[in-house]
Amino acid sequence: MAERRRVDYNVHRDVLDEEIVDNVYHPIHHTTTVKDKLKKSFSCSGPRLKKTVMTSVPVVKWLPRYPVKENALGDLISGISVGIMQLPQGMAYALLASVPAVYGLYSSFYPVLVYFFFGTSKHISVGTYAVMSVMIGGVTERLAPDSKFLENVTGEVIINTTLRDAERIKVAAAVTFVSGLFQVLLGLVQFGFVVTYLSEPLVRGYTTGAAMHVVVSQLKYTFGISPTRFSGPLALIYTVLDIGSLLPQTNLGTLVVSAVAIVCLMIAKELNTYLAKWLPVPIPVELIAIIVATVISWQVNLNAKYGIDVVGNIPSGLQPPALPDVSLFSQVIGDAFAISVVGYGLAISLGRIFALKYGYKVDSNQELIALGLSNTVGGFFQCFAISCSMSRTMVQISTGGKTQVAGALSAVVILIITLWIGQLFEDLPKSVLAAIIYVNLQGIMKQFMDIKVLWKSSRIDMVIWIVTFILTILLNPDIGLAASIAFALLTVIFRTQLPTYSLLGQIPDTDVYKPLDSYEEVKAVPDVVVFRSSATLYFANAEMYQEALGRKTGIDITKILSVKRKLEAKRQRVEKKQLKKAQKEAKKLAKENGDVQVDGEHTEMKGVAVIDVEPDRDPSLPRSIVLDMGPVNFLDMVAVKTLKNIKKDYGEIGIDVVLTNCQPGVVHNLETGGFFNENVTKCCVFSSVHDAVLHCQCSCERERHHQDMDVTDLPSTNF
Repeated sequence: MAERRRVDYNVHRDVLDEEIVDNVYHPIHHTTTVKDKLKKSFSCSGPRLKKTVMTSVPVVKWLPRYPVKENALGDLISGISVGIMQLPQGMAYALLASVPAVYGLYSSFYPVLVYFFFGTSKHISVGTYAVMSVMIGGVTERLAPDSKFLENVTGEVIINTTLRDAERIKVAAAVTFVSGLFQVLLGLVQFGFVVTYLSEPLVRGYTTGAAMHVVVSQLKYTFGISPTRFSGPLALIYTVLDIGSLLPQTNLGTLVVSAVAIVCLMIAKELNTYLAKWLPVPIPVELIAIIVATVISWQVNLNAKYGIDVVGNIPSGLQPPALPDVSLFSQVIGDAFAISVVGYGLAISLGRIFALKYGYKVDSNQELIALGLSNTVGGFFQCFAISCSMSRTMVQISTGGKTQVAGALSAVVILIITLWIGQLFEDLPKSVLAAIIYVNLQGIMKQFMDIKVLWKSSRIDMVIWIVTFILTILLNPDIGLAASIAFALLTVIFRTQLPTYSLLGQIPDTDVYKPLDSYEEVKAVPDVVVFRSSATLYFANAEMYQEALGRKTGIDITKILSVKRKLEAKRQRVEKKQLKKAQKEAKKLAKENGDVQVDGEHTEMKGVAVIDVEPDRDPSLPRSIVLDMGPVNFLDMVAVKTLKNIKKDYGEIGIDVVLTNCQPGVVHNLETGGFFNENVTKCCVFSSVHDAVLHCQCSCERERHHQDMDVTDLPSTNF
């Protein structure tokens, strides 16, 4: 490795404080009125209208410039591959949503087509997703449970599945529509930044916890049993216990079909991965699995002979649009908000990853609107809420997909299947669809390895992952998400309350300052203490900031001020005692001489020495303290008051306190908080640590010079 060449440089300028900067460089004060903001917001012009249209409907911008020769073939192959993959996944995830399988196909068509027009990500594959489906399933089974549709037919209690499914479709459509409205409204008010509260450890812990709900929800299809669906906290635990009690009733035929399907799918997936480098297009393992399973089920008549549950009636064609049931909105509003946030968080996280990889930008607010419109329109066509799938996205990219055209083509493939082919899968065993779900969850289950990685990189992120997972398991996906976000925010507050406090020293012959305890060659500045906190300063840690300053500098300001005030009180008592003594002597002289006028406190005290009880200044104390405010991005009233108290208290014991590296917003907070006054001006706020240190050193030199002059010029005094 070549040695870095040292470059010498010199900077010659005056020491800069905020008052000099304001007077010399004239800061610009932006004072835009509300009227001006409203006028700008509602103004309309040709270029602005064009920009708004292109931003709101991105397809208008990029489709006319679509490079057919470069992208058409790749998008075509990718669209067909993803469409084929959407078929089994859509049907399988419909089971998670507790609606008939064909509605998974609808959810793989309408929303995908809408996203084509309004989405900004070129690579993600939107459509049905396991986590979203299980959240929908929780709502549908809560509002339309099996127990609500029990009928007594010839002395036997059975479930009217026709009425039940019709009601569940209404619930799914309603919650999807409302979640879409939430996303659109949040996008319109530029609330896309909400995803910043969904950190990667939180999202991965949440999806892993939700995957456990997915697995448990499919066990009934694996064992051929009918457990009770519980809701509320600990519902997953109760469901698992109920399934355990029903295991003696397992349908062996269903269990065998599930086991064979899982083993075959896992082997085929591994083979697919191994052969990926030689195959231009991945083998459609899931499609082959459902075709083979459907043919076997049809030929052997698994449903009639062995009681294996099959998909059942799949109507051909598309459903006409219908207004969602408005009466259900109030009952699903909480679930809808949680679904809208989760769906957006998953999609934007994946979208940003591939946008960064392939060099383009994803508009977070437009993505929110695009997903919202997809779900809102989907609600009219009895779809359930969608997001994006990592597995389909990887297939879309690996098969050459480069734009949203691949997604539109996958929707066309689903349309063809829905119109003409769907009925062929009526004999497909539901246990095979459950097996497809299990196998597709492999990637999510591997996220348990995150714990080991996070243990080494960030313990707090590891705690967020684990707590999110546990809360999602115990409180269900909707409430678990809210609780997880609240916990993640608490960790942020916790971190700001435990910042790193440092004393800075100077790298010799430079204007660079580093922590004294981190570098051997860094030297402390004589008579000057430079103090820095790694976190911003606000009400939650203001008191700790003040305590840390005293601890780091070794100055017990409370004790020193207490001693100073006691000495001051003692001085006043001594003076008062001497004054009374002088007055008494004056009265005595007045009586003896009869010509001295005693005038109370103004009695002349000749020959009376005033005893100075002020202690000498402790030479170990610094003469100046520099507070480095670089990490601070705002100050609230409590923080400003704390800084005022620090400057006042340390000033009383002869230590000058100055601030440095204040951002414009922090200076404004100091102004509005009343930090500055006639005695404290912007001259105590400096542009850099070095400016502040030079100022303090000059002040110390002047003070020492004046003290030397005072000692030299002292007259002789005789007592």
